[in-house]
Amino acid sequence: MQIVIVTGMSGAGKTTALKIFEDEGFNVADNLPAPLLGDFARFCEGAKISRVALGIDIRGGKMFTDFSLGLNELDKLGVAWSILFLDSSNEVLLNRYKETRHLHPLAKDGLVSVGIAKERALLEDMRDRASFIMDTSGLLPRQLKIKILDMFADGENAGKLLINVLSFGFKYGMPEESDLVFDVRFLPNPFYNAELKPMCGLDAPVRDYVMSHDVSVRFLESLFNMLHFLIPHYISEGKSQLVVSIGCTGGRHRSVALSQELQKVLLAHENHVEIHHRDISKDQSRK
Repeated sequence: MQIVIVTGMSGAGKTTALKIFEDEGFNVADNLPAPLLGDFARFCEGAKISRVALGIDIRGGKMFTDFSLGLNELDKLGVAWSILFLDSSNEVLLNRYKETRHLHPLAKDGLVSVGIAKERALLEDMRDRASFIMDTSGLLPRQLKIKILDMFADGENAGKLLINVLSFGFKYGMPEESDLVFDVRFLPNPFYNAELKPMCGLDAPVRDYVMSHDVSVRFLESLFNMLHFLIPHYISEGKSQLVVSIGCTGGRHRSVALSQELQKVLLAHENHVEIHHRDISKDQSRK
């Protein structure tokens, strides 16, 4: 089991870091009391949880001061652990608190600068024990993600983009989660073929009908080439998921068939691709 303890200065990006770990498949728990590290590790082992990221910091109050006891418990259990300590310059931390107007946890009745100084003193031992120290002063979220992936991500899955291909019907509205939307209502429509109308794009006769037309083949090739170009750029910007929505009138024939074909060509190039057909059953009453 791998446990990564994410800690550091308040305002240095711990919440963002934990979200990155979550997106990479880690089980995440925030503000865990340090003395419970051993019990939590035992639970994870029993539940067959192999990768965990824990947020532990001065919000734990008195329980945070028992941090060493928790680490000792992990050592007794033989659990591999590492500490990622996030830091930023005092100037950057002050500016972030001004922008967000949040109260520093150690300066609720005083100056933020005083709270930062207190926190640095409290975290000195943890910083000394850190496996990795990262200064986030000048980092954008996507740059933070790249650094974390370099340190902790599974080598096989690091930097992978999850692609969701979603078919839909325009008459039921466009999917709000879409990143890219393509309208295939210009393709020949099986709905007007008496034999094909009761079927859907998952059925071979409908799929063959749609893909038997040159315009469908050329569109699929063009769409794949565009996505093949875009995907590396989305990854470099720190994007972890891309929703490609393909719509026809009812979301039952053309969009389904095209989505299925797109998934095939994307998977052939080792992409992680999921497919969903939002409206495939809504027009069944029109058989």
